Amino acid sequence: MQFGIFTIGDVTPDPTTGRAPTEHERIKAITAMAVKAEEVGLDVFATGEHHNPPFVPSSPTTLLAWIAARTQRLILSTSTTLITTNDPVKIAEDYAMLQHLADGRTDLMLGRGNTPAVYPWFGKDPREAIPLAVENYELLHTLWRKERVTWEGRFRGPLQHFTSTPRPLDGVAPFVWHGSVRSAEIAELAAFHGDGFFANNIFAPTGHYKQLVESYRERYAHHGHGTPEQAIVGLGGQTFLKPRSQDAFRGFRPYFDRSAIYGGGPSLEEVASATPLTVGSPDHAIEKTLAFREIYGDYHRQLFHVDHAGLPLAAVLEQIEILGTEVVPVLRKEMDSVRRPGVPDAPRHPAAPR
Repeated sequence: MQFGIFTIGDVTPDPTTGRAPTEHERIKAITAMAVKAEEVGLDVFATGEHHNPPFVPSSPTTLLAWIAARTQRLILSTSTTLITTNDPVKIAEDYAMLQHLADGRTDLMLGRGNTPAVYPWFGKDPREAIPLAVENYELLHTLWRKERVTWEGRFRGPLQHFTSTPRPLDGVAPFVWHGSVRSAEIAELAAFHGDGFFANNIFAPTGHYKQLVESYRERYAHHGHGTPEQAIVGLGGQTFLKPRSQDAFRGFRPYFDRSAIYGGGPSLEEVASATPLTVGSPDHAIEKTLAFREIYGDYHRQLFHVDHAGLPLAAVLEQIEILGTEVVPVLRKEMDSVRRPGVPDAPRHPAAPR
């Protein structure tokens, strides 16, 4: 099983000081987070993709290539890559290039994003989101597996005997996760191709996506890729940890209360009780994360969001330290001890260091 962290790259004022980092500071902080994640033994770092303020990760492969040069083992991924508004030809080229630069230490999560205003900026219609996602991925999947592609679709110009370069490292395409929180069509797309399915369950009630994950598992088996238990599932989460739970609640409260997502709604205690948001001690984080397996079955990747709502870099690095040294080693041991026979390891390129 793989454990890691992800960022959406927001530039948000720290509510305790009123100061927002500059874009330059935030980009450098994201790099520092990834380096710290490898230092403490985490497996994965993932970045979002956004093209609107107040976010900075508009070019994930540039950011991840920079991180690849400063790490040795860390898997570099996305959360998510916009399959709807990016040209699939450019995705094929960019992520194959990153795959070579990182010696196989890369995969990607595809999604539609949550900002409809982005679509017209790239000449797309948000009402066509699902058909765009399906058609663009079919082309991307083909480009990585066939050297000469002749293709025609609804949403981009046709291709005649086109070869995407560079070719995937050692002929093995980057592993793809499909991220979704509500669309059965995306779960079906992942199942049809035998790809991974990622449910980023950070805001909804715990277990809310169980039915969607179960549908993906059933369809994965239906399409002949293995048993439902062998389907490749990933989950999101969010943490703020301190040695004592009361200190964690006290430390996170100003960020929660001023959050654009959480602020003005149910209390921190209510949200932490009802959703995968984990605020408390390392032992509490271990107990709560282990409960995810009881709901969703054996799964392969757990990513935690640790830099929400203006948390300063020092606090974020502390979260990564606690996860890597006190939480994840226990989770690895416990998850491995109860994993059912036949459940495969988490996906990793054959060339990537172990």
